[in-house]
Amino acid sequence: MRTKKITNCFIIGFFLFAFVAGCAGTRHKESMGEYVDDSVITTKVKAQIFDEPMLKVLQINVETFKGEVQLSGFVNSAAASARAVEVARSVKGVQSVKNSLIVKK
Repeated sequence: MRTKKITNCFIIGFFLFAFVAGCAGTRHKESMGEYVDDSVITTKVKAQIFDEPMLKVLQINVETFKGEVQLSGFVNSAAASARAVEVARSVKGVQSVKNSLIVKK
């Protein structure tokens, strides 16, 4: 009976370790907490862009990975592109902004 309890504890401990290790983030993969944080950052950046009259939220795509925000899509002017970067940088939690916006001619 004692051996069975020890075996069960070992199995449970192993699965708990595997679960925790599986949730850890790596350089190319986010942990669950980082994913949630990045989702919040993305939502806040999109909301700020929506509130900016110079920018059109449907033309700008926002993606976040480990605090780095990437802006892509099309804008009407270089000033709009620069403003989108400023707006993204102003959001709490943003570590850097990659500007991949294309200015329509």
